Amino acid sequence: PSPVHYLIYGSASFLLYLLLLAELLVHSSGRPAHISPLCGMFGSMIPQVDRLMNSSKRLHDLELVNFAAVEHRLHSLPHIQHTAAYFSSLKVNESLSQLFSYSQSFKLHVDWLKTAKENMSLSVQWAESSSIHLQQLSNLVNTSLHQIGADVPQSTPPSLPDVSTAFDALKFSVELSERLEAFCNWSKRVLRHLQRLSRCPRH
Repeated sequence: PSPVHYLIYGSASFLLYLLLLAELLVHSSGRPAHISPLCGMFGSMIPQVDRLMNSSKRLHDLELVNFAAVEHRLHSLPHIQHTAAYFSSLKVNESLSQLFSYSQSFKLHVDWLKTAKENMSLSVQWAESSSIHLQQLSNLVNTSLHQIGADVPQSTPPSLPDVSTAFDALKFSVELSERLEAFCNWSKRVLRHLQRLSRCPRH
């Protein structure tokens, strides 16, 4: 065969190679990337935290409160870490377990406050709303833990103080409101971090 024959044959083979490569790229780009089932759960949890934040701010029915003057008496509330070292070491299983435990603990405290307010004939609208959002958040986290085969932490009833006056109920409302807001900020930061760890698509 002449050199021209080899040139034509080589060009045809190279062209066929390019066509096959192009077809392969089209097929591979058309396939959706694997998305963790947790991504949808995280996407549902964040709006729930936003709604909880909104109701927690109204727990005390006051427009202006000097939080620095509030005595912290609810020692059974979770101690939440906000350090950079903590957030940089987050793991999905551990973080979801912690989020579930915290949600359950806050719900027990909010339900206790709701009962105390009812006994003092005070408004319980926002305590009830906060309790509902905490339960819905707990349900979502519970489902997520089951999805990854992790154990769901058991809740222990906290030891809570007696509420003997309406003023006591108001002070506890302010304290719980402040701590709930901190929990909401922590939760959103944790969930955003877990979204990145799970490589969830950005919206």
